[in-house]
Amino acid sequence: MNRRINIVLPERTLTVLDRVAARGLRSRFIDRAVMRLVEVEGRQNLRARLKAEALANAERDLTIAAEWFPLEDEASRMSEESRQEKKPARTVRK
Repeated sequence: MNRRINIVLPERTLTVLDRVAARGLRSRFIDRAVMRLVEVEGRQNLRARLKAEALANAERDLTIAAEWFPLEDEASRMSEESRQEKKPARTVRK
């Protein structure tokens, strides 16, 4: 559903808009431009928040990783040993 609104734009912006969108296509162009801007800025904000969170929790994450590494290493070894035991012996054909 579309709604008609009245907006005020700087003269410079209107000049650019006139160059890139024909009179009947202005609304579609503005819609696409706004949606694109929100998408791009949303991604940038998300990246910034994720980076800040990672930096703030880096020490905690390293501590947790160090605590769990021996268990992961043991589980990996046990899994590999289990796979080795289950492999059938190959017979050599002549």
